[in-house]
Amino acid sequence: MKKIVLSVFVVAALLITSCKGEKKDAKEVVEGAKTEIKKEAEKVETKLVETKKEVSDKIESALEGVSIPKFENIEVTKHLESYATYAKEYIAAKGDVLKNAKLAKEGVELAKKGKEILASLDDESAKKFKSVMNAIQSKMAPAN
Repeated sequence: MKKIVLSVFVVAALLITSCKGEKKDAKEVVEGAKTEIKKEAEKVETKLVETKKEVSDKIESALEGVSIPKFENIEVTKHLESYATYAKEYIAAKGDVLKNAKLAKEGVELAKKGKEILASLDDESAKKFKSVMNAIQSKMAPAN
């Protein structure tokens, strides 16, 4: 009986001392995981802020799938918005002769104003302007 009790105490002593080391290891692992999670959360937050800034610099147009970047000159942005609205009406009016006649006049006016605006832009703004115009016109092409 003494051997059994003594064996139980020895095993218990070993378990108690070995569990203390595991608890310390577990605490270290938890602390390490917390710091890694904080670092990853900071990275995600940074990316979220950058993405939010990029999105806020663009304006959704009336035409689905086309976003209009902000320009220093407000008239440029207004023109692109009105051109996108025109394109949406043009797409909706396919086959309607009366609407198409009205839209043809509006299209000529918008094209003339677009050329004037393009002439007044610097190179970088002109590239953005042309890019948006091409995107809008590509949406209009299937309606022809």
